[in-house]
Amino acid sequence: MILVEEATAVTPELVAAFRQLTPQLSRSAPAPGGSELVEIVRSPATILLMARDSDKGLVGSLTLVLFRIPTGVRAWIEDVVVDEASRGRGVAEILCREALNRASAAGARTVDLTSRPSRESANRLYHRLGFVLRETNVYRWSG
Repeated sequence: MILVEEATAVTPELVAAFRQLTPQLSRSAPAPGGSELVEIVRSPATILLMARDSDKGLVGSLTLVLFRIPTGVRAWIEDVVVDEASRGRGVAEILCREALNRASAAGARTVDLTSRPSRESANRLYHRLGFVLRETNVYRWSG
């Protein structure tokens, strides 16, 4: 059984989970340590959702970012990752549905996310959840 919980404190289990999950999300980004996770957990703009398998512990994560701009409350879903051993069991869908419910409850007018085209199963999930591919340019500044 998979349950979604909000990380409200940084525990050794949470730090260990990110050491395991982060390399599966990004080859170049280091796993966040305790201090970075404290920043995420304490930030009023972020909700760190964790998927807990009753047998395996923490097996997935999603960060929901909520912010107000002049045109209303908006939300982004970032860094969705499920441990390879738990993929194909609906964990990402459970995480996303919880994030969408929380964004809606917070009054978000829209929820955006990005996904590489090569992540075919993730893109199918996002379409199934009602996300629509936008015609837009995404720019990134790397300073």
